[in-house]
Amino acid sequence: MSALVVDLARRLVVLAALCGLGVPVWAQTQKYPDVVAVRVVERSAGVFDFDVTISSPYDSPARYADGFRVMGEDGRTVFGVRPLGHDHASEQPFTRDLYGVRVPDGVRQVVVQGRDQRHGWGGDSKLVVLPGR
Repeated sequence: MSALVVDLARRLVVLAALCGLGVPVWAQTQKYPDVVAVRVVERSAGVFDFDVTISSPYDSPARYADGFRVMGEDGRTVFGVRPLGHDHASEQPFTRDLYGVRVPDGVRQVVVQGRDQRHGWGGDSKLVVLPGR
C-alpha cells in the first residue's frame, strides 16, 4: 500500500473518531501498534537509552498506542516500560524515548513491543542487539 493511501486511511480513522462515529470496522482489523524501528545507545555500563518508532493506523482519541516496553527474549522479564498518555494521530509513525533502562550483564538482545489501550501488548515487535554485547 502506498504511503499516500496509508496516510489517507489514518486521517479518515481520526476524522471518524473525532465526529463520534467510532473507529471504522476496516481499521479495527489491526489489534496492536507495530514497532517499526528502534535505536539503542549504551549510556553507561549496563544502562541503555532507546528511541522507539511506532505505527498505529487507528490512532485517535478513542483508541491509540498507549505504551511500549523493553523485555527479555523470554517475554516475561521486563526491563523498562514507557507509557504514552495520548494519541499521536497527527504524527504517524511517531518516535518516543525510554532512557536509563538497566539490562543485566549476559543479556545480548532485547525485544521492544508496543501496547494498545484496548487489547494490550502485541503487534510487530523488534529484536534488538544491545551495543557492546
